[in-house]
Amino acid sequence: MTASEIPWVELAISLPLIGAVVTGRIRDPRRAFQAGVAFTGLTLALSIAAMIVFFTGTPYYSLQERLLGSAMFRLDELNAPLLPLVALLHFLTCVATPRSKMRRFSVGWSLTSESIRLAIFACQYPPLLLALLVLCVLPPVMELRNRREPVRAYAIHMALFVVLLIGGGAGLQLSGKGAFAGWASAAMMLAILLRCGMAPTHTWLIDWLERASFGNAILFVTPLTGMYAAVRLVLPVAPDWVLNTIGLASLVTTVYAAGMALIQNDARRFFAYFFLSQASIVLIGLELHTPAALAGSLSMWISSSLSLTGFGLTLRALEARIGRVDLTRFHGLYRRTPSLAIAFMITGLACVGFPGTLGFVAAELIVDGAVVADPVVGLGVVLATALNGMAVVRVYLLLFTGADEPSTLSLIMGPRERFAILTVLALVIGGGLYPMPGVASRDRVARTILAERAVTVPGAAVPAAGH
Repeated sequence: MTASEIPWVELAISLPLIGAVVTGRIRDPRRAFQAGVAFTGLTLALSIAAMIVFFTGTPYYSLQERLLGSAMFRLDELNAPLLPLVALLHFLTCVATPRSKMRRFSVGWSLTSESIRLAIFACQYPPLLLALLVLCVLPPVMELRNRREPVRAYAIHMALFVVLLIGGGAGLQLSGKGAFAGWASAAMMLAILLRCGMAPTHTWLIDWLERASFGNAILFVTPLTGMYAAVRLVLPVAPDWVLNTIGLASLVTTVYAAGMALIQNDARRFFAYFFLSQASIVLIGLELHTPAALAGSLSMWISSSLSLTGFGLTLRALEARIGRVDLTRFHGLYRRTPSLAIAFMITGLACVGFPGTLGFVAAELIVDGAVVADPVVGLGVVLATALNGMAVVRVYLLLFTGADEPSTLSLIMGPRERFAILTVLALVIGGGLYPMPGVASRDRVARTILAERAVTVPGAAVPAAGH
């Protein structure tokens, strides 16, 4: 059997579901966890193979076309690298889970969520994509219930998200290109802003990151699922005023969240606001809808997902050892865990696009496109990035400098945690040193999206042939 005769995408989507069933039948938590790691690793291998088959131009075998006559799950240049990205985030988070967190980290629900999330990122059929986006909000409810945490805030916001999403999707299907399409896309826009946690609807996201297990909380937010919904469902058909609204909400949120991250006294709340600010910058590129800004936004999507996951895993490793981390005093942890301190600083600076990291070129593209299109937006992005950088340095000083507290507790990273964090560091630094293949791919995707938008939206600008 050759590579072209294997349904890579279908296997990558279905394998985590099989893993969820298998691990659910294993009574020993440690053995169930080991099986979960194996399933996430195999899923990663399948998704990488699917990406390689696509980019090498090898004829792709689709089981869906054979059985159904059409393929609803398929790869194009937009989602081909996103599928292995999602699988990698799940694999690294599962691998880096310390023994003290194995009972709290639900392997079965994590695998179920991975399957749904991979299906979302592989889906190009709008009605099915809407259904999967609705389905994706259910596992966190079970996560909170299993931890005996209140679900009211999350349930109210997600119920509103589902209503707006289905209403907007149905409106777009019924209205086509008519005048009502603008209002239908506006409903979709509101749903996506709510799902991404844009202010003032951000309270559910902060609450979720505080109450859920840190591993599942990271996996729910860092793939930026709302960004994929925006690119697939809103950007190709929405009028300019809808995109401008997304940009304004994102700009306000990124500056507000960056300021809030700078004054937090709890590490989880700091990470929640820091994530929210960085995710908002990614969405700003949609408003500008120019090739450079959109390419930068698509590039930062990948770099932010990687960097924020690595950053979250370092905080999670600390939390597993010393409990919830207080940011009202200096902890002086550098002497006991210098490797964790270095990983914290590098992943934190990578999130804000420090030179030499994967996000640097992406941040430059967004700022360049913003300054040309709207100097106020460019100034807001620069201000938010500066505040986020200050927040990272502040938290680093509080955690790792100051007088060393006497303790016999070992804070040395375990081999699995070290492997996960070093993998993230290798990717963000390697991508920063050799960024052109990724940026060129995102530029082609941006120009394709804008060209399609020029056909569907009256008055939309056609992207120029060159930069």
